[in-house]
Amino acid sequence: MTEAPADRTGPARDRAAGLSCWTGPVTPEPLAGGITNTNFVVRDGGAAYVVRIGADIPEHLVMRFAELAASRAAHAAGISPEVVHAEPGAMVLRFVEGLTWGPADARGPGALDQLVPLIRRVHHAIPEHLDGAALTFWVFQVLRHYRRALKAGQSRMVPELGRLEAVADELEAAVGPIRLVFGHNDLLAANFIQAPDRLWLVDWDYAGFNSPLFDLANLASNNEFPPALERALLEAYFEAPVTDDLWHRYAAMKCASLLREAMWSMISEIHSGLDFDYVAYTTENLARFERAFADFQRL
Repeated sequence: MTEAPADRTGPARDRAAGLSCWTGPVTPEPLAGGITNTNFVVRDGGAAYVVRIGADIPEHLVMRFAELAASRAAHAAGISPEVVHAEPGAMVLRFVEGLTWGPADARGPGALDQLVPLIRRVHHAIPEHLDGAALTFWVFQVLRHYRRALKAGQSRMVPELGRLEAVADELEAAVGPIRLVFGHNDLLAANFIQAPDRLWLVDWDYAGFNSPLFDLANLASNNEFPPALERALLEAYFEAPVTDDLWHRYAAMKCASLLREAMWSMISEIHSGLDFDYVAYTTENLARFERAFADFQRL
């Protein structure tokens, strides 16, 4: 969801160095950029690879079998780098040269020209290559799971959960019936890599079938799109003017995306051992959610 310190290596580095795919001794180099796994760059046999070390994270509904299947399907669809090796708790991908995006890149001139076709390929091409069972990612079920986990973990936020539950129910009703596509569901700018020949999308921890509105709202909320750019995104994706009904449903999903980010952080407050200020992150995202929900209520 956001960056973590890059010094949390230790056993994970040893695990990365000891994978059976290497042709000889290797020295994993820490790669910043993930909280749901520990990442390294490894150079072996004249080539470079990214190693992702991480077990299932049930509290966040991250299941590595689904991440692996989505990663392989995304490569087959020309969206993500090749998976060259996998074993329980570890995945090795081919390193791609490119520039990691920031939010300003996602909002920049011409960005939608790359983003919209890429998101469409995620939604419609990945299922053509996906093997075996696949997860769903229905944000409102995620929120229900988080509420139960926060109560069980005696979170400091328990007094707020009753109101947030009522709000989530209101938003779910506002989204209404959906059309299922395959979603990435974590469209942070840092998950886009600009290479000379294409825009790559990486990190499939939360991938699963979902409404297309979630990826669109998640992209916009994570990267703070202004309203005019949000409307341009919807018009480009759906190839039609934005109706009042679509805007209302999209605004509800954007609120849900922001609430999920805040509750993800609440869960991390009580479950993560990383040296990261989750309380501040919760506060920031709750404030963004409240502003978006106030805007939604005025529609």
